[in-house]
This record gives sequence, structure tokens and C-alpha cells, in this order.
Amino acid sequence: MSNHENNFEEPEIIYIPDEDGNEEEFEVIMKFEVDDSDAKYMMVVPLISENEDEDEVYAFRYTEDGDDLQLYTIDDEEEWAIVEETFNTLLGELEE
Repeated sequence: MSNHENNFEEPEIIYIPDEDGNEEEFEVIMKFEVDDSDAKYMMVVPLISENEDEDEVYAFRYTEDGDDLQLYTIDDEEEWAIVEETFNTLLGELEE
């Protein structure tokens, strides 16, 4: 077995109920905190998608209490701009 295979991490999967109460699977692609804030954010993509080339990335503010995870939608435009900028910056660093 190559060393690369030993470093493979299982994707983190979370379940988010849709508007009908059906739980959908999402893969967590990134977690981060924003400077000058205690807020934590996660970016997720649907695990099953009709068109993988156009996967939508969803962002949530979250809190953890042990195994309990609470997700919050980001409704504030200013907060959304900060999250989007941070995500794009981190994504750019990963691609380098």
C-alpha cells in the first residue's frame, strides 16, 4: 500500500433535513473560523447530485456541543460576503 493511500481521510458526512423533513446527505468540504469572531462556518456539497459538474456549495454557521451539531443559515449580506471571501481565499490556497 502506498503512503498516499494511508493518508486518505474519510469524508465527513452530515445529514440535513429538507423542507419536507427528508434527510439529505452532504459532504463537509471545509470548516473555518473568521478572524475577529467566535463564529464557525462549514461549507458542504450534496453527496448525491444529478449534475456533479454544477454542484452547489452551501455555507452554514454552526455550533457544536459534544456530538450535537446546530446549523444556522447565513441571512446577513455582510456576514455572507465575509464567509464567501474567506472560502475563496482558503480555496485558492489549497489549489496552489
